Amino acid sequence: MTENLNDKKIALLLSGGVDSSVVLHELCRQGLHPDCFYIKIGPEEDEEWDCSSEEDLEMATAVASKYGCHLEVVDCHKEYWNEVTRYTMEKVKSGRTPNPDVMCNRLIKFGAFDVKAGYRYDLIATGHYARTEIIDGKKWLVTSPDPVKDQTDFLAQIENWQLRKALFPIGHLMKDEVRMIAEREHLINARRKDSQGICFLGKINYNDYIRRYLGENPGDVIELETGQHIGRHKGLWFHTIGQRHGLGFSGGPWYVVRKDIEHNVLYVSKGYEPLTAYKKDFAISHFHYLTEEVPLREVTFKIRHTPEFHKALLEPLPDGGFMVHADEMIQGVAPGQFCVVYDQEHHRCFGSAEITVP
Repeated sequence: MTENLNDKKIALLLSGGVDSSVVLHELCRQGLHPDCFYIKIGPEEDEEWDCSSEEDLEMATAVASKYGCHLEVVDCHKEYWNEVTRYTMEKVKSGRTPNPDVMCNRLIKFGAFDVKAGYRYDLIATGHYARTEIIDGKKWLVTSPDPVKDQTDFLAQIENWQLRKALFPIGHLMKDEVRMIAEREHLINARRKDSQGICFLGKINYNDYIRRYLGENPGDVIELETGQHIGRHKGLWFHTIGQRHGLGFSGGPWYVVRKDIEHNVLYVSKGYEPLTAYKKDFAISHFHYLTEEVPLREVTFKIRHTPEFHKALLEPLPDGGFMVHADEMIQGVAPGQFCVVYDQEHHRCFGSAEITVP
């Protein structure tokens, strides 16, 4: 069962990309004319940090005009750089692997925007590849039929009140279908490439972004199994557990398998897929339930944005988290990542929690 949109006041987050533009088309096709909003985040210093935000706004303006909808710019720059950037830097400095896009959804798209403008609306529509279903009178987040584009993992930390306001009009479509609609309707951005990487960085290199705030902190790189000195790293925050590209050490290939924050040592293992890069059991803390607290035992989960889901048994822990016992070895389990939990059919998303024990 889906919710009735009649008589609902809808705000659409129009980014300038093809997905949210097709959302506008789909809503207008149904006789719904939302108010459109462009969230301005942008780099901290425009003259130094190249960004595509100007082009994004031009695209959003053109698409809104095509459908005769009002477009308003909402400045969330301060909130983003205070909240999401702070979260990112705190996590990487402590040796963890953050997910800024997850926090952007909770703190900005459904958070700061709601405070500034969204509170006037019943629903906030976005171009996410996700769906919602009303089950027994309650709204649940469910997966998209497109396993590659499904973005429920990026939404698994939003608050329950935010989920109740969320609307995903293209969540039932495959990406190819969205492109076809954009081409058919002659949308200006029909052939525009999807954004890659973290949403706020634009063309900024992630390591340059980290270096700007944390600088460098060189330390030793050690082979875990032998204790052999492999080389030097420029800072543990430039590496994540499971990383196997861009390390630049001879004699490899190498995998990052551990970080010793106290002694500033990066541990690596040799091989394309060394056993030390895999784990079956790990802890997650303070589970965040999306709709309501439900018994969790036999589930499916993912720890990164990939099409694959893994089966597991969850063992409750005193802090409200769980010990995850996966059915198979999982590559690159890193503290700080979000473990997103679904039902056994990986259809309904129950919520997520941060990995605490690698």
